Amino acid sequence: MKMEIVHELLQEWGELIIHTAGGQTFELHLGDTKFDTERRLLTLRGPKATYVIDGDAVESVTKHYGHREDD
Repeated sequence: MKMEIVHELLQEWGELIIHTAGGQTFELHLGDTKFDTERRLLTLRGPKATYVIDGDAVESVTKHYGHREDD
């Protein structure tokens, strides 16, 4: 999936779960994700680490809905 589509969906929805070609899963939020279209990278800043993800290695996107923490 092109990273521009991921960026567009994140702008529209605010929070996404992405699944990469390498089998990793990441939860993206507008406030902690940067898109570098020249280098084709997503940078996700999390509480324990900063992740640099191949922007074109996203295989699928799940729109994440709000819920109570114990649901």
